Amino acid sequence: SLEKIKAEIEEHDLTRVVVASCTPTTHAPLFRDTIREAGLNPYLFEMASLREHVSWVHMKEPAKATEKAKQIVAMAVAKAALLSPIEQESFEINKEGLVIGGGLSGMTAALALAGQGFRVHLVEKEDRLGGHLHDIHSTIDGKDTQELLRRTIDAIEKSELIQIYTGAEVEEASGYLGDYRTTVRLKQEDRTIELAHGAMIVATGAREVETDEYLRGRSEKVLTQTEFERMLVARDISDVDRVVMIQCVGSRDDEHPYCSRVCCSHAIKNAIRIKDLNPAIEVIILYRDIRTYGFREKHYLDARRRGVIFVRYDETDKPKLTADGERLQVSVIDPVVNREVTYEPDLVVLSTGMYADNEKLAQTLKLPLTEDGFFMEAHAKIRPLDFTADGVFMCGLAHSPRAIEESIAEAKGAAIRAATILSRDRIEAKAEIPQVKTKWCSGCGICELICPYDAREVNPETRVAEVVDVLCQACGACAAACPSGVSEQKGFEKTKVLAMIDAAVSE
Repeated sequence: SLEKIKAEIEEHDLTRVVVASCTPTTHAPLFRDTIREAGLNPYLFEMASLREHVSWVHMKEPAKATEKAKQIVAMAVAKAALLSPIEQESFEINKEGLVIGGGLSGMTAALALAGQGFRVHLVEKEDRLGGHLHDIHSTIDGKDTQELLRRTIDAIEKSELIQIYTGAEVEEASGYLGDYRTTVRLKQEDRTIELAHGAMIVATGAREVETDEYLRGRSEKVLTQTEFERMLVARDISDVDRVVMIQCVGSRDDEHPYCSRVCCSHAIKNAIRIKDLNPAIEVIILYRDIRTYGFREKHYLDARRRGVIFVRYDETDKPKLTADGERLQVSVIDPVVNREVTYEPDLVVLSTGMYADNEKLAQTLKLPLTEDGFFMEAHAKIRPLDFTADGVFMCGLAHSPRAIEESIAEAKGAAIRAATILSRDRIEAKAEIPQVKTKWCSGCGICELICPYDAREVNPETRVAEVVDVLCQACGACAAACPSGVSEQKGFEKTKVLAMIDAAVSE
């Protein structure tokens, strides 16, 4: 137990500690904290992981697993004998936050941060806050999103801790965790300002896919779901007797191969709304797969009970839309009757997907994107709202297509993650960062080129490589790339690694 380890250190005046444990390697920080409490430098500790490296992978070979466990313990002891204390630098935290994007996610994140007492800079490139929420009038559950929009904007404008910048774009960014500097251009005033902040939340949203399929842009009777929802709110359907909806338009194809997740729910929401206004109107939804995931499935069943017709089509044989003057015809192979059926709708409504336009901002902030153009999290399970860059977080449609409720939850989660940074007075740099033997450094700059965190630079006067402690994430790439071997990572110096190898191969 941790208490026993602490007692042993204090009783025997131990100077170094090896823990051979079947607990997860993620528990190493707990051991370090225990050692610190006992009065030792926390880096005079080495963990021999017998869970992930032995028992899990060799559970069917107990004899060989035991031998491997002995080797791992011997290696840990050999390294521990050479350990020396490592001291960490600490830096002050700027307690202001920056939120990029003034849609629902961005506003929710800004309010959550301000609610915890932090000043927030909210940057929105459009001339008004709200983003896509202006075009959505209700959720599939019937909640009034326009009321949510008004309430959220009102709370943002009344908050004394939130500074709003509309018509603004991020141009440059620099700094590090706890002390970022972001240059923002105010387009209406044609000037730039620099914002200082300790953490950043990216909530840039996504856009509706523009398409020219199915006579889009050539017939006034071909609408998107967003345009159709606007028509339903205005109750402008007096001349409509039949509506055909086509799913997966501009989505799940070569250009946008992913599912936008909300399109099916949007279509079913509007179909139910039509039936509420006039049950006699015929509604046909042509789909590849209905993806009303979770509790939204009940709305799909509700639509079926109301008489909405669902016809599946194959992606290799999509529906065909033709126009003869004002008359539209939609043809599709119905797999139930195994023949082509034709509908003559008054309106054709396209369920288009969404895409992210993040490339410019990603380059400016040096943030990674997925192959689909959305921002990539540090780890899908462990750190779903974090970037690999410390102090930078994401939420909402900037991360991936999602529903309103999910975007709100993510925004609050991102604000909590940012608050864990801003609530501190100081922050410690990584401990096991590389060090440079300046006497033999040639200043070749290879470490500077290879560092993914911009934490290495060659001093222009001394021509010696230096480490920017606060930016370094201790990945070791620079130490591995150094051609002369003068860059070594603390805790993993060559003498320690060679001692471990000797212990592993010795009889």
